[in-house]
Amino acid sequence: MAYLESLDVDLDAVVVTGDMADHGLESEYTLVRELLRTRHPLLVCPGNHDRRDAFRDVLLGMTTHRSGAPVNQVLRGDAFTLALCDSSVPGKDEGWLEDETLAWLEGVLDETPEGMPVLVGFHHPPTALRMPFVDGIRQFGEDRLAELAERRPGIVAFLCGHAHTAAATTFAGRPLLVAPGVISTSKLPWEPYNHPNDHVYRDEMAPSLAFHLLDQEGRITTHFRSVPVEARASS
Repeated sequence: MAYLESLDVDLDAVVVTGDMADHGLESEYTLVRELLRTRHPLLVCPGNHDRRDAFRDVLLGMTTHRSGAPVNQVLRGDAFTLALCDSSVPGKDEGWLEDETLAWLEGVLDETPEGMPVLVGFHHPPTALRMPFVDGIRQFGEDRLAELAERRPGIVAFLCGHAHTAAATTFAGRPLLVAPGVISTSKLPWEPYNHPNDHVYRDEMAPSLAFHLLDQEGRITTHFRSVPVEARASS
């Protein structure tokens, strides 16, 4: 966040795709709320380590809601719409978009002007990344999302996290862009493991992020950037 605040430009949005807490504790969300203070528009969604009610109450300050309901959010910019869907499943590590969430996404798309590009984000990738640990807890039931995307040409790309490593592939004929790790980074299957569960670096690798740029035709270009050492030290 210190690095983003140091930029000379104002970003259209900062997107954080889940796992805001480790244990879903209210104290964690209180801390995260302070750490995420920024001049840029901010949108966050839950991951498998989050708890919906505490996430909504403490981090987002939304105290009127149906207990346990998905935390879906939309940000409408001048030239884009960003829909963040809650793919978390309470009590489980894998992901799933509830029917309520898919209906909400349909509504967002219905209300989006024709020709305006839409980015759809969530925590869990809806397709395999060829990483056995991550693939076992990815987003399932993805055929429902793919069917929706086939009817909605305004969706230009999907954004997600969960894998703790930068990756790019396709889903439903669109780019699927996976955010890199901020706190920890996953090892890839061909990198050396000290033991079978040694799949995540804690802080040996620099935190990274992705910059997504949309042109006037709705074409997306993504640049992955590791945070400079001096920015890490100042934070």
